[in-house]
Amino acid sequence: MSDASKHRGVRATQIFVGLIVGAAAGVLANLFWGGAPWLEWVVSRVTDPAGQMWLRALIMIVLPLVFASLVLGVAGLGDVKRLGRIGLKTLLYFFAVTVISVIIGLTLVNLIEPGKGLPQETRERMLETYGAQAAAGQTMARGLQLDISLLVNIVPRNPLKAMVDFEMLAVIFFSLAFGVGLALTPPHRAEPMIRFLEALADVVTAIIDLVMKLAPYGVFALIFSVTARFGYDLLLKLGLYVMTVLLGLALHFFGVYALLVRGLARLNPLDFFRRIRTVILTAFSTSSSNATLPTTLRVTETELGCPKQVCGFVLPLGATMNMNGTALFEGVTVLFIAQVFGIELGLGAQVIVVLMSVLTAIGAAGVPSGAIPLLILVLQAVGVPGEGIAIVLGVDRLLDMCRTTVNVVGDITAAAFITRSEGFSFAPAAAEDPK
Repeated sequence: MSDASKHRGVRATQIFVGLIVGAAAGVLANLFWGGAPWLEWVVSRVTDPAGQMWLRALIMIVLPLVFASLVLGVAGLGDVKRLGRIGLKTLLYFFAVTVISVIIGLTLVNLIEPGKGLPQETRERMLETYGAQAAAGQTMARGLQLDISLLVNIVPRNPLKAMVDFEMLAVIFFSLAFGVGLALTPPHRAEPMIRFLEALADVVTAIIDLVMKLAPYGVFALIFSVTARFGYDLLLKLGLYVMTVLLGLALHFFGVYALLVRGLARLNPLDFFRRIRTVILTAFSTSSSNATLPTTLRVTETELGCPKQVCGFVLPLGATMNMNGTALFEGVTVLFIAQVFGIELGLGAQVIVVLMSVLTAIGAAGVPSGAIPLLILVLQAVGVPGEGIAIVLGVDRLLDMCRTTVNVVGDITAAAFITRSEGFSFAPAAAEDPK
């Protein structure tokens, strides 16, 4: 094992220790001092701001990283026909795996029926406690549209404004167009721009290394803030719903992904998960696909062995468009809330839930709780009250951590699939499943 691999292994261990210690400290603080003013002061004035600063430092470098990675990835593929083939293959993979995830979620929620056992007083308490937050989500949902305008807005009139507004689909479109243009430019004219973008990617990578040195402390702060505020009471009351979502995510993660990695990428699933453990821990603690993207790119290239041009093309696309865990969560939540309100959704309505969960998952922001406004749109589309989202907001942070992990790992499985199917070589250590 190289010194660099050992160093990354040590860092992954440190992040894991920060995660466990932060979670344990938060649970104990809530158990003994839950509701105490001093604990709320510590969370709101110390740990939560510290964790958010670390999270914002990761998000800060996403835009230059996405632009440089996508442009270099497209230019590195060279042949525009090959780019089109890889792009189509990637999008079909994203769509198919996301549909599978929603079907898993809907199957479980129909079998378990978690909403039918929720007491009336618990429903009323949740609506009262989180009603204001739900109303804010409904206000955001009214500003969203799932129509032709969504397709039109992918093409930015002003790329710089799209970057400022963090409109990731528009940024990705411009980056792809820029990369295609660079690939079609004569090499002697394109070379200075390629060198500039490579230097930009190197600078961003150096910043990532600096930020990730603080990862154990940032993870500790984020997890402590969540667990100190969470409390067992809410989890127990919504326990069957939480277990349904987590079971679906686990089946997709350990079942579907393992089969895809084995069957399509021909890699050992256990070795695959071991190599990307730093990504898994970062995604779980940040609840943000965008914040995890710098780590995802680095680990998928250096630890898993996928070529830079594939990582630079597939992973930024996946961080915005491939939300398997989010789609599964949306499907389960819509049927759960319908069950709570006594609304029967037939086969036709559930088909609509599948389609809308896939579409809204594509448009969900890769930030904590970014799926909530779009989830309200799905609820309203099948006749379920949008304010019902308040019932699950109290446990959403925990579920967000888990579904983000599934989202990000799904992107890496796509990169592994493209690497194998296009005949690229993995790094020697990951090239073949050991016998």
